[in-house]
Amino acid sequence: MNIAFFLMPKSEVVHMPINSTMREALEKMEHHRYTAIPLTDADGHYVGTLTEGDLLWAIKERDLFSVRDLEKIPLEEVDRHFQHDPVSIYEDIQALLSLALEQNFVPVVDDNGTFIGIVTRKAVIEFFAEDYMNTHRLKSRFIDD
Repeated sequence: MNIAFFLMPKSEVVHMPINSTMREALEKMEHHRYTAIPLTDADGHYVGTLTEGDLLWAIKERDLFSVRDLEKIPLEEVDRHFQHDPVSIYEDIQALLSLALEQNFVPVVDDNGTFIGIVTRKAVIEFFAEDYMNTHRLKSRFIDD
């Protein structure tokens, strides 16, 4: 089993370029009802994850009171308070599991650090829960015979 099995490809993932504004990020997160989104640079490399908390802290620290104020601040100027570490598509499943324990989603990158998608914690839990249930059913059948 490899990480690609769990991958939600970049084309299906809400993500933003780091040179977007706070307003754009806030609106995108609100529209999709997400609490965090991956950020990429101009070359498509994963550079971090922006959270609602990061935006709220930036608003508080800068005394921003209008949406117009948010249009002036690029995301590269917003401090991120938690690092969502990425995993390489070629790493073993243990690396993914370790990160999924700590993060709601795990960004996935290729050998060049290019963002290629995410693996959600939910996808990992669902897979292992189904596997456990299937294994449990098989064992109980053998015991009953």
